[in-house]
Amino acid sequence: MGTNKRGLYLRKFAFLISVGVLFVSAELAHAQQFDVAAGGGTLMSTKNTTASQTYLPPPEKGGLYPNVSIDRIRKNHYGYNAEVSFRYHYALYNHYQQFRPVIYDFNALYTTHLAKKTTGILMAGAGGQTTLFYSPYGNCFYTAGCSTHVNSTHLLFHFGGEVQYRVWRNVFLRPEAHYYYIINNTDEFHSGNILRVGASIGYTFHTD
Repeated sequence: MGTNKRGLYLRKFAFLISVGVLFVSAELAHAQQFDVAAGGGTLMSTKNTTASQTYLPPPEKGGLYPNVSIDRIRKNHYGYNAEVSFRYHYALYNHYQQFRPVIYDFNALYTTHLAKKTTGILMAGAGGQTTLFYSPYGNCFYTAGCSTHVNSTHLLFHFGGEVQYRVWRNVFLRPEAHYYYIINNTDEFHSGNILRVGASIGYTFHTD
């Protein structure tokens, strides 16, 4: 992938983060609690271990996935969440074509007190995955043949669980696990069942 193209996509992510910051500023006057977090993780999924075809859809797993999220939580412990995660370094599709998945979702969430300084968070929602394909040889990548599209977007459903621990004042650490069911993900990959595990560090804003 060329430096210019990579810079273009990174600028798009920076724009999304900027929009999120503006959204936080607008909502602080109304929210009981607002969390902003950033972190990283990796993807886990199954792969085909039985078939012998040359160009099988590869598993969607591995790699470093930075993520950014915002949570708004009301006094009744319910709220909503938005997050985006993307593969930091591109991967090779069947050792041939560079690709980079981007995952984004919007959720309803519920929080519960687990222990001193510790909160559990459950969330469920929907979103999408856009897989960006980069080809120096034309817009072509192999599964069982050759396709001409540059990227692919699929609807997904998301379920997540997090444990948020306040380490100092309003700063928290948050181990997390997220399950995605990506519809028609088998058009490009072996499975539509994806697990993202990782951790984030964030800051909580409180308002009256």
